[in-house]
Amino acid sequence: MSAQTLDTGQLVRALRSVLPISEGVLGLHEPTFRGREWDYLKECLDTGWVSSVGAFVDRFEEQLAEVTGVRRAVACVNGTAALHAALTLCGVARDDEVLVPTLTFVATANAVAYLGAVPHFVDSEERTLGVDPLRLSEYLADVAEVRGGICANRRTGRRIRAVVPVHVLGHPVDLDPLVELCARYDLPIVEDATESLGSTYKGRPTGGFGRLGVLSFNGNKIITTGGGGAILTDDEELGRAAKHLTTTAKLPHPFAFVHDRVGFNYRLPNLNAALGCAQLEQLPGFVDEKRALATRYAEALRGVRGVTFFSEPTFARSNYWLCAILLDEQEAHARDRVLEATGQAGLQTRPLWTPMHRLPMYRDCPRMDLSVAEGLEQRVINLPSSVWLSASR
Repeated sequence: MSAQTLDTGQLVRALRSVLPISEGVLGLHEPTFRGREWDYLKECLDTGWVSSVGAFVDRFEEQLAEVTGVRRAVACVNGTAALHAALTLCGVARDDEVLVPTLTFVATANAVAYLGAVPHFVDSEERTLGVDPLRLSEYLADVAEVRGGICANRRTGRRIRAVVPVHVLGHPVDLDPLVELCARYDLPIVEDATESLGSTYKGRPTGGFGRLGVLSFNGNKIITTGGGGAILTDDEELGRAAKHLTTTAKLPHPFAFVHDRVGFNYRLPNLNAALGCAQLEQLPGFVDEKRALATRYAEALRGVRGVTFFSEPTFARSNYWLCAILLDEQEAHARDRVLEATGQAGLQTRPLWTPMHRLPMYRDCPRMDLSVAEGLEQRVINLPSSVWLSASR
């Protein structure tokens, strides 16, 4: 065996030393329900308020605003819908370009495409797995110019309308230099914090650094409403516009149905919001337990040659939504072998997403050099990360 060959058996044993023995497969991220979920759902059923209005919707939005430190949160049916609405509110229109990382879940790029706009793919950095502000700055100096407050792509002639940084796996992007860069180019930030609820950047919660932020409460997220998402903003007027747009743009009236623009039926039902309220009450504990699991993984993997546990950047406190290992560069070829070995051992693991620029519908989109993201996609593997696993040993 070469000194550069990863011992998958040793890796599996190290992971198994952290995780419980199970007859079935240990899932990647399963929801945890141990708070007042049943009580709140029963209240919805008992009162009949199960649809798109109700006390739990208002309560959930207020709780979200408090937890994320923003003035306004608007609950939506899912994170993709929230991102679509947020981009709409930022004025993204047909033939505009939106800077998005190629290393993200497809919803980020799809939300841009829904508006007839063009995803413009940017690279990531190994320190965070997210947008690299330094390399993006160098790239924009070459391809972009600001004329009359409008940022334009010199090569395509199209307007660059916004930037969507993604906090991959819950690890915050280096936001300060990104915010400064976007200010120089008059580019609003729509912060994709769908994976990072409970994470902080320099002590401040993610989701509130841009003009708008977006959360997701899918069944595999750190808290869940079944489906669900939210729009975050510090701008009260923009918050009111977000609520209006996502509730079919209906004007208040005792009985008349008057809509003043093309709106979206993106309302979160009261049932889902009730589940979210109970989950959100447990968020601090969930984050603590996931961070404890991350610490145990990191300790167990220290003696395994060829891999490193992926840890939060120094300026951040991550929720470790999905724990991950990073294969050494010379071990990138072993990714699928690791996935097969862990699967055979009853551990659900997965790679990162296929980079967006490799998907057929986005192959012709503009992009910078994406070599770091391409390398990371071959080297990052997610591990079982459910909250309850932290107390399993």
